[in-house]
Amino acid sequence: MNTDKIHYAEIVISAVSPSQYPDDGLPEIALAGRSNVGKSSFINTMVNRKKLARTSGKPGKTRTLNYFNIENSLFFVDVPGYGYAKVSNAEQKKWGDMMNIYFSSREELTLSILLVDLRHHPTELDIQMYDFLKYYDLPVLVVATKADKIKKSRRNKHINQVVQTLQLATEDKVIMFSSETREGREEVWNEILASTRNDHN
Repeated sequence: MNTDKIHYAEIVISAVSPSQYPDDGLPEIALAGRSNVGKSSFINTMVNRKKLARTSGKPGKTRTLNYFNIENSLFFVDVPGYGYAKVSNAEQKKWGDMMNIYFSSREELTLSILLVDLRHHPTELDIQMYDFLKYYDLPVLVVATKADKIKKSRRNKHINQVVQTLQLATEDKVIMFSSETREGREEVWNEILASTRNDHN
């Protein structure tokens, strides 16, 4: 797959239960992160589109598992953002159940990408999400967004605070990413493609 020239990238379904998940067996890359961490910009940068994933003025809009078909080779699965949406406890429980079912049972899932904001310490909810993914023994790639906002001389300090706050496992990587400068895009693609190859060996 040529990640520099992506010709096909479309949202194909917004699923709330396993009966709606696609059944074509393509590898799936889950994208998790706080509602205002820049997930839509991340998706758009990764597929060289301006508006494939809508960036919302009201964070917390995603309430379903949004499947993006990329080149008929894999899916990005955008999972509901957390920590921002003003929703009821009942609604939050529904989301939690949906996430549990997906992450505990989805065999096509080859990599989970956790997006955090490089400018700040990961939040309590970021830590919970990371622990949740590790509980299910899933490979996790941490993508630290908004890297262009941090001076180069201070980046190591910020990366270290991500690693320490999440208590990152030795097998998991952090990649700095910027949707403004496209920094990190190629590295992230390399990790995604490696995960899909490992799964099929």
